Parts: sequence; C-alpha cells; structure tokens
Amino acid sequence: MIQSDKIECIDDEKGNENHMCFQAEALNRDALFTDETESFRFPAEPCVGDDVILIFRTAKDNVDQVCYIQEGLSGETAMEKAESDGQFDYYKHRLTAGQEKISYSFKVIKGREVCCYNRLGVSGDNPEGFCFRIVPGFSTPDWAKGAVMYQIYVDRFCNGDVTNDVAEGEYVYIGHPVSKVQDWGKYPNQMDVGYFYGGDLQGVWNKLDYLKNLGVDVIYFNPIFVSPSNHKYDCQDYDYIDPHYGLIVKDGGQPVAADAVDNRLAEKYMIRTTDKENLEASNEFFARFVKEVHKRGMRVILDGVFNHCGSFNKWLDGERIYEMSGTYEPGAYVSKDSPYRSFFKFYDEEAWPYNGSYDGWWGHATLPKLNYEDSRTLYEYILQIARKWVSPPYNVDGWRLDVAADLGHSSEYNHKFWGDFRNAVKEANPEAIVLAEHYGDPSSWLQGDQWDTVMNYDAFMEPVTWFLTGMEKHSDERNLSLFGDGESFFKSMNYHMSRMMTGSVQVAMNELSNHDHSRFMTRTNGRVGRTSTLGPEAASQGINNGIFKEAVMIQMTWPGAPTIYYGDEAGVCGWTDPDNRRTYPWGREDLELIEFHRYMTGLHHSIPALRLGSLKQLLAGRHLISYGRFLKDSICAVAVNNLPEERQIGIPVWQLGMEDGEIMSRYMLTYENGYNVGKIPYEVKDGQVLVPMPGTSSVLLVAERD
Repeated sequence: MIQSDKIECIDDEKGNENHMCFQAEALNRDALFTDETESFRFPAEPCVGDDVILIFRTAKDNVDQVCYIQEGLSGETAMEKAESDGQFDYYKHRLTAGQEKISYSFKVIKGREVCCYNRLGVSGDNPEGFCFRIVPGFSTPDWAKGAVMYQIYVDRFCNGDVTNDVAEGEYVYIGHPVSKVQDWGKYPNQMDVGYFYGGDLQGVWNKLDYLKNLGVDVIYFNPIFVSPSNHKYDCQDYDYIDPHYGLIVKDGGQPVAADAVDNRLAEKYMIRTTDKENLEASNEFFARFVKEVHKRGMRVILDGVFNHCGSFNKWLDGERIYEMSGTYEPGAYVSKDSPYRSFFKFYDEEAWPYNGSYDGWWGHATLPKLNYEDSRTLYEYILQIARKWVSPPYNVDGWRLDVAADLGHSSEYNHKFWGDFRNAVKEANPEAIVLAEHYGDPSSWLQGDQWDTVMNYDAFMEPVTWFLTGMEKHSDERNLSLFGDGESFFKSMNYHMSRMMTGSVQVAMNELSNHDHSRFMTRTNGRVGRTSTLGPEAASQGINNGIFKEAVMIQMTWPGAPTIYYGDEAGVCGWTDPDNRRTYPWGREDLELIEFHRYMTGLHHSIPALRLGSLKQLLAGRHLISYGRFLKDSICAVAVNNLPEERQIGIPVWQLGMEDGEIMSRYMLTYENGYNVGKIPYEVKDGQVLVPMPGTSSVLLVAERD
C-alpha cells in the first residue's frame, strides 16, 4: 500500500513555530469508502421507522475524525469508530428513518487535511445534488437486482407457428401493402416496418430451454399488443396480444390488391385483429406462456407505449378497420360523436367525418399522441391496463415504458401520471418493476414515487461504447478523444450513476445493443455508417471479437441488470434501426460466442459481489480500466486492456480488502481470438496483484476465500 507523506511542524503554546518537524502519514484517500449497498448501510432500503446503521471506511489509524452531514440539519455529527480489521477502521452512525427523505454525506479530517465524501467519492467540497439518499419505503424488486435480462424483438426471434404469419398484402401500412418475407436470413428492408418474418410467442416458447441454458432470468419483450407494424410501437389495442404473435383461430377474407393504398378492403386483417375469438385466444395463450416462463424460474417484462398509440388504434380508427367490422364504437377519426373524441387533440373541429387533423407525436400521423389532460376516462383506462397485465391470469413482472418523459403536455402532468401509474402497478403486484426508457438525467423521476429505474444509456451503454470503440451508439459519429480514455469512462459512469439511488442502479437495464441503436459488434469496427450509406454487408466487416468480449466482461461485472439484445450472443451485426432488427441466425450461430456468454452469465450468478456488491474504481489510464466488486468475503477485480499490445497490470486489490499473501484466481480471460476459463492463482504482494494481459483483453479475478 503506497502512501504519500508530508512534513508537519509542531507549534508551541504561543503559536510560534517549533522547528521540531516530523514525517506525517498523509490521509489515505484511496482507502475511504462508503456507498448505499447493504455492506455500508443496513438496511440498504429502509422502511419508515427502521433503525439504520451507516458505515464509513478509512485506512487503519489514518484519520482524526469522520463526520456525518445531513442536508437540512445544522452542524456535523462525529461518527464513532466501531471496529477495525488488519487494514481498515469502520466508523458508524445510527439514525431512524422517518417519513421524510434523507440526504447525507461525510467529512473526513486528518490534521489540516479535510475532504468530503458523497456519491461521486472523495471531493474537496460538497457539491449540491450528489448526496447519498434514503427514501423511506422505496425499494426495487430483489429479483431484478443484477438479473440477466434478454430483449426479444418478437418478429425476428423465432417462427414457431406459421398459421399466424402476416399474409402477403394482408393490409396496407404507410401507403403500401405489407410483405411476408420468405427468406429468414434476408437483411431488413430500408423501409422495414411493413415487412414481417413471422416470429411469434410460440417461437419464444420453443426456445425457452435455450434461454434458460443461456442464463437468462428475465425476458423483456418489445411491444406485443395488437399493432400493424413489426415494431408494434403503434398500438392498435392495449387489451389484447396481437393474434399474429398469439393464435388465429378464426380466419377468412382476402388480402388487399397489390396496388391498394388504403384498408377499405382489408377484410382478412380486420377478422384477424378485431374478432374477439382471435383476441381472447391470444390472451389465453399468453397467460399460458407466462405461466410456463415462471415455471422455469424466469420472468417477463412488457413494453408499454402510453405516450402515443397508432393510427390503427380502435379509439381513433384512422384506417377504418373497426368501422368495417361493425362491432365497435366509432373511432374519433371517424365521428365527432365518438366516445373517444377527447382521447386525442384535433386541430380542426370542422373536419369530421374522417378528421385527420389529430396531434401526432413529433408530427407522425401513424403515432397519434394521447391527450390525457382532456380525458380522465383515458387516464383511468391506461391505469387499468397497467394493472391488468401484472395481475392474474397474466401475472407479468413489470413494465418497460417507451418515451416515458414525453407523455402529457407538461412536466408537472407527466410526473403526476407516472406517480399514479406506479401506485396502480404496485397495488396490483408489489413485486412488479417499473422501468423507463430515458435519455439524460432521470433523477426527477427516480425519487421513489414514480419509476424504479431506467434503460441505462447514460450510465452504461454510452460510456462503455465510447471507451472501447470511440463510437456513438448509433454508429453516427467517432470521437477519438473518448476512445480509450479510462478517466472519462469512470467520470461519466460515476456522474450518471449518482443521479440514481443504488437500488435503481442495481436493476437498471445495462445493454450493449438494442432495437434503437447499432449492434455493439458492429460498433467494434470503428466505422461511421448506416445501411443507407454503406450497405448491410459493411456492418460485419472489420469487426473485433476481442473488443466485443471486453464489453461483455464489463456488462456481466458492472452493477445493474445485464441485458442481452437477442442475437448479440450469437454474433449478430447490424447498423442502427432498422438493420439492428435482423433475425436470430438459427443454425448459423457463433457457438463459441454463445458458450462464452453462458460462462459469463454463470459467473455473474455464482459470484454474489457481481449482483449486489459495492463498486470501486482501481485503475484508469489510456485504454485501461480496472475496478473491483466486493460483498463480505465475495471479492473480485476486473481489468480491461484495450490496447492491441500485451502489458502487465498491477491491480491495487488492497482497496477491496485483500491482504498480502491471499490468493486471487483468474476465472476468465478474454482476448481477440477466444477466451480462457482455466484458473490461475495470483498472490497479493504489497497490496496488489500483477497480471499479464494480452492485447485487447479482459480478466476477472476472484478472491479464494472459504
């Protein structure tokens, strides 16, 4: 353990400098540590009335005083040194959680040296907004903490039932008849939304053994409610699973003509998506599916699109599908007397019948924005939907919320809605998770009364991508100043993680790829491009498997819920939307890469520190990062060498509690052409382990403690 020293002189009683000087041990800032995990706050997520113990760690006999500082209270409270071990002292403070939120930080004093400690770690001052926080009564579901999630874009995963496939020309979408793609391996079309490959829920059911063996804990579905597009973010009916994904028990009618431009004759689609026999059968099938998933020890999260719906939606009926059926109330597009007229904002009150002047999200006519402020009926209907799917007989385990910050027409209304949404979900199913898509600072929604967590773009996907590839997450930009900058990686991670309570971080969806961004494997080629500029073949040219495995190493060892986008584990490439929505390559998988993922999810599950442990930065340099995770005797260290050359890394594992003479074993080494799971022991000497690392490699070390 290396310390920096300083010279101190002793003043006499009159304040004159005494020339008797001595070498004083400096404040060991690397030893200072606390966080919001159960190792340093017990309980980690207190309820009202709970007695709470806070713990702060320092180097042994290294500080004069540690003080607890609480926002809203004057003064500081000196903490008691409660216990020590061979390396560290542990200071404690006790409090009782009341009804109010608690924000707190710490001050450390050694002689004339003073520093503060907050969510950003050691700092010279104590900036506002970065305190540790307790929200009494707020907790995130334990099952989701560190859970391995798997995102499925259903149409592209597996076709298990050809009888529910969208027929060629079944209906018109955005001015053209839809297409049934016959070649499962075909690259997505440039205008992809109306092309269907046939993936469905039966296909997912058929692959549940594969998902379980992969180490998946949670299946997250892109939208599966009745919708005309393959992405289904343009919901047609929130009450029913799309029969094209479920069951079509009643069929009939003909597709539209090849030159059709509207859906006045889309009888086949009308029968398939509006007939209650198909709708009820699909819901019943989905209930059986979820039961089977639960039976296998996995869970299900649905995608909720509540900011907008689709022009096909039964409340609007912009395509007159429901008018044709003759069994539904008139939609707001069709008639000014529609019971759903207030669900949408119309700019021309004189344009009925067939009023196309409704407000579209970002001006898109296919995505009419829902008008909650003017319709309490709509408001309550969506809350009923929120409850319905997390309740029997469906019992799904939570919601992912699309463009959640956009809902409503004001920030105040948005926050009110999500507060009510959370209450509705938690009352119906207290263990359900509420997870939102969000770009930017999510802290105003993560105060314990709205969302549980977010899709972790800012505090995971972006910093990992910049550090390892220098690429922006759409492959639209390259930034060489961020490429390989270990300091920037940790600064970005720490800042954005500090905007969430640790319970939210532990369940955040840590993705490398998804349906909105280029595949991470493609980003490893370092090329700016899209299908429209370089073509789909270029997405798999110049890729680097070593960098991809480094990313998976970080994903499986960083705090949060590692989330695999279907096919990433099999080597699927792709530029941003729509090329990222390629089909899963059954029979053409990269089997070695799949096996690597199995090893990594297995390590993630078997090492307690990787799910719930504290996180500590150890090293940051050019193309180098190292960090540790620790929870009691479960201690591990991770290092990433993103240079193409081999180098030896000295990892200061004393900061994790490792002592000289103890052994850390290498459990995983990744490199460009493969990986190695053979255990190699490294002895701790002078507080560190020396690890040789090949070029473009990563390593996971685990303490050998009984």
